Amino acid sequence: MEVPRHVAIIMDGNGRWAAARGKPRYRGHQVGAESARDVIRRAGELSIEVLTLFTLSEDNLSRSHEEISSIMALLNRYLVKERDELRRNNVRLQTIGNLASLPPHIQRLLEETRLFLQGGDGLILNVALNYLGRSEITHACRNIAQRIERGELHSRDISSRLIDDSLQTAGLPDPDLLIRTGGEQRVSNFLLWQLAYTEFYFTDEMWPQFREGSFMRAIHAYQRRERRYGLERAASASRGACAL
Repeated sequence: MEVPRHVAIIMDGNGRWAAARGKPRYRGHQVGAESARDVIRRAGELSIEVLTLFTLSEDNLSRSHEEISSIMALLNRYLVKERDELRRNNVRLQTIGNLASLPPHIQRLLEETRLFLQGGDGLILNVALNYLGRSEITHACRNIAQRIERGELHSRDISSRLIDDSLQTAGLPDPDLLIRTGGEQRVSNFLLWQLAYTEFYFTDEMWPQFREGSFMRAIHAYQRRERRYGLERAASASRGACAL
């Protein structure tokens, strides 16, 4: 059975999971990091090419200083603790989002980790930090406009391919499967351009509850679908869509 080339995940529900248990929100983020570890490992074993994790949006930065500080500390701890295992598993690190607004020590650690893992040839772990889809598209449009002003492009050169190549995900396949935990059924300004033909999988499980078995249920649900890309059934089958 085919596995998706690219899986994107909106990891929602850490705070609600913690609140339901009378624990502080940062405890939800801590347990959620264990879920991320399970999913990253399993994605690599399945030979999935890209796993994109929506870790922090620009909107999240309006949360309390205590919560943001705990998220940054957890990210710091995870990258240091898991770095060796990620390299053993040939995982490569990529990031999207406005990293310049993150604390300098986090920026340095991300770059150090990226360089540490750059020799891998397995899973690309694409981490979305301080990211919003509209901001990414706006930035891409601005870059294209600047190239037109410099005479490098003409307006007739603007195409879907050019926009693809101007996004932060340039060079990556679009997501085949989007998973969102936590019971919400919306994309929350995530990969707005890239999700045009993506299959969606929503679950009521909070992210700290979402482990390897949950991930495999999402993969199996994807494998039971027929992807049509807007085409008729027969035409989509000729494109190699997976249907069981």
